[in-house]
Amino acid sequence: MDKSFAASGTKMTKKAPKVVVGLDIGTTKIACFVGVKNEHDKIEIISMGKSESLGVMRGVVSNIDKTIQSITQAVSLAQERVSGNLKINNVYVGIAGQHIKSLQTRGIHTRKNVLGEISQKDIDALIDDMYAMVMTPGEEIITVLPQEYIVDNEQGIKDPVGMTGVRLEANFHIITGHVSNVTNIRTCVERSDLSISAIVLEPIASANAVLSDEGKEAGVVLVDIGGGTTDVAIFYDGLIRHTAVIPFGGNVITEDIRMGCRIMQKQAERLKVRFGSALVSESKDHEVVCIPGLKGRDAKEIRLSTLAGIIQARMEEIIELVRVEIRNSGFEKKIIGGIVVTGGGSQLKHLPQLFEYITGLDTRIGYPTEHLANTNQIENISSPIYATGIGLVLKGFEQEERGDSTDVASSASEIRTHADPRKKGAFFAKVLSKENLKKLENFFMKDED
Repeated sequence: MDKSFAASGTKMTKKAPKVVVGLDIGTTKIACFVGVKNEHDKIEIISMGKSESLGVMRGVVSNIDKTIQSITQAVSLAQERVSGNLKINNVYVGIAGQHIKSLQTRGIHTRKNVLGEISQKDIDALIDDMYAMVMTPGEEIITVLPQEYIVDNEQGIKDPVGMTGVRLEANFHIITGHVSNVTNIRTCVERSDLSISAIVLEPIASANAVLSDEGKEAGVVLVDIGGGTTDVAIFYDGLIRHTAVIPFGGNVITEDIRMGCRIMQKQAERLKVRFGSALVSESKDHEVVCIPGLKGRDAKEIRLSTLAGIIQARMEEIIELVRVEIRNSGFEKKIIGGIVVTGGGSQLKHLPQLFEYITGLDTRIGYPTEHLANTNQIENISSPIYATGIGLVLKGFEQEERGDSTDVASSASEIRTHADPRKKGAFFAKVLSKENLKKLENFFMKDED
């Protein structure tokens, strides 16, 4: 039986194709993507469902019931497009928000079998030790990411499997989040009659969709402009070296337009999407848009140059914060691949030009279909707003191939927010969580037909 779908009453004579479902729980939308591997071992998105996100603010669940309602609607729409004998069950879920933090530490594992080669079991034992770290009360370990290994004081090893040695060490990034926020996401998914295959950091998921391996190796900055936040991820030498969460996104720009033009919020959003530009110099003073007035009032005329001025002011603030993160990462001089902008906010006209002007780095828009086959099945799937959801599917296939069912992402990363400092404390991370027990139950309870 496939891990992402459950067969309903039909005995399958052929081997079922590998299927992975990604669930993007965002601030403005919730989207569910169903991906399969075709006969050429290429990934295709065969179904997608999207709904308005009613209970999420800046990546954090603020209303359980409304979030469940939105998840259920998105999953139902995705379910309608797939074969009738398959039912969406397990999902890969993205997590983001300012509550995500990280700390760096080193782990040590002394091997008992001195003469034998280092195996994956030795690495797993080292990683498991990291999950047993004590944390600040109210924080939970989401994932443990090794960056480089050290074998008997020999440093800079990426994969120690097959080597001989007694003392195995590794530098780790420990990704943590607030227990309440992580629990709320899990609760919403489980109460929507779904099981979580893994929780994946959204910047890593988006990077999987829009970046190439060559770009990650050369050095590249991913900027994912969502509705509530902007995620920054810096890759170099194939690994994530720095990640930050900026507490501004597309919704802040919409609010600026609403206040500056004195119009309704829905009107401001439509105005931004249809006529928004990130550069005042590209707008002409004589170009005017008429906004219908309230009942009994005259229509309002808004110059597109005025609209662009509002958008540019806020985007300059966001880009300046991105530039600060690039500088703080220590990789500013190593970014050969420039900047890749994705997410809903990347659709603003002339945004790459503004990025290049402020940062001095080449900038392009990242489209999530770069690693997919046959992208014509679903309308508008190439839009940057779907980068995280499609990236979750790609990450799911990557983890399925490794046989990895834990809440991890594959690359080392450093996640920092602009709000809270890093802390260490006294909260013992639970190894046997409800999710892990549920996965064991699902594994043994197979279809009898």
